[in-house]
Amino acid sequence: MYIRIPVDRIGAAIGPNGEIKKEIERRTSAKLTFDSESGCVKIEAGNDPLGALKAENVLKAIARGFSSQRAFRLFDDDQLLEIVDITDFAGDSERAIARLKGRVIGEKGKTRETIERLTDTYISIYGKTVAAIGNAEQVAVAREAIEMLLSGREHATVYRFLEKKRRKNQRGPPQF
Repeated sequence: MYIRIPVDRIGAAIGPNGEIKKEIERRTSAKLTFDSESGCVKIEAGNDPLGALKAENVLKAIARGFSSQRAFRLFDDDQLLEIVDITDFAGDSERAIARLKGRVIGEKGKTRETIERLTDTYISIYGKTVAAIGNAEQVAVAREAIEMLLSGREHATVYRFLEKKRRKNQRGPPQF
């Protein structure tokens, strides 16, 4: 299996002295081969076929701007990577993409931090994408909030939505 990652993220995927690459290989039993000129990574499954898929997910997360420590959260079986393409909302206009990225980041990173805090996810804005790492429910709420912002909803509306979801999830299932 092959995956392409941005050339400027190859260093983050390999790590100092190859430590990140070695850790991914150790946890997944997959073998990784990097082509630093094209950004192509070959993933060969080891004795655990699912390990190659986990390695692919972790590499995708690093490619989308997550630190290796945050991407390693994907080794847990209940964690997902969700990627939202900003061009679905902005087209190919670089100005529109930059404006929408700014809406998701917020002033001094406040909006991104608020989404992370209220959904217990990690959020990364990189290139033409916004990505989230969390469990299925957390990622679904984060994705909805991100799409609301990209669609032009007011920040206050999105924050109220997130607070409401947070309160609902904290109550838990009804007791009988």
